[in-house]
Amino acid sequence: MPLDTADTLQNPFLQLCYQEMRKKTLVLPTLPDISLKIRKAINDDRANNSKIARVVQVDPAITARLIHIANSPIYHGRKKIESCPEALTRLGLKAAQHLITTFSLKAVFNGKTPQIRKRMQELWVHSSYVAAICAVLAHKTGGFDPDRAMLAALVHDIGTVPVLTFADRHPELIADLRHLDQAIQTLRAPIGAMILRKWNFPDDFEDVAVHAENWFRDHPGAPDYTDLVILAQLHSFVGTLQIHKYPRMNEIPAYRKIMAGQAATDLSKDVLGLAKEEILQIQQMLTR
Repeated sequence: MPLDTADTLQNPFLQLCYQEMRKKTLVLPTLPDISLKIRKAINDDRANNSKIARVVQVDPAITARLIHIANSPIYHGRKKIESCPEALTRLGLKAAQHLITTFSLKAVFNGKTPQIRKRMQELWVHSSYVAAICAVLAHKTGGFDPDRAMLAALVHDIGTVPVLTFADRHPELIADLRHLDQAIQTLRAPIGAMILRKWNFPDDFEDVAVHAENWFRDHPGAPDYTDLVILAQLHSFVGTLQIHKYPRMNEIPAYRKIMAGQAATDLSKDVLGLAKEEILQIQQMLTR
């Protein structure tokens, strides 16, 4: 991925960040310890709900959030859940793993200087909104795991985090904020793939990081999580001034794939209208 166009050569911040990426010296975020411990426990063949609950309960905040979401209308439980083992039973271990990783990710989106901290917060809000829409789309269209869809959407822009962290360390190189924006646009995909490989996420999550903004991406076979995230992103721009920068939803391959075989309905109206409350609940769950 050589950076030899006239505009990139005039961007010292981009050039330096790119060199660090190539040398593998760019500081990449790490998953919080609690997420790693819980993933290890859940993937242990000898584990059961009680053992996993003991690991989860080391973090009272995570435990409280799991119980809260297990009691939310999203999971349609009749009996009130009051303990961590009960929450794990209702949610299922894989869903719980995705949710716990999702909850712990917020700590990654942080900066030292006020300017970068603000950009990180804006990135988290955007990622959370796309994740909420993605979970609802997964539920509405079928064929997808909503919790996995939510996590995939939450990390679709994870490659932006090291670029912002690099900017925190080199403020003298970003007197022109357009240089920072150009670096993010150029490097977010390859850096995102590097992070998700480091975190041992599934290969299709890397595809999400690389292709989440490839609006006209097409591929043979069934729709995948990247298609879902692309569609969720376009939904997130509805009602904003940004919407005119992007293609219409019914023009993109992801929309046609996901809608194939669906009942003739206005999906966007259904998701952003009827499911607005559900999206808000999920977004609040992520940002609280």
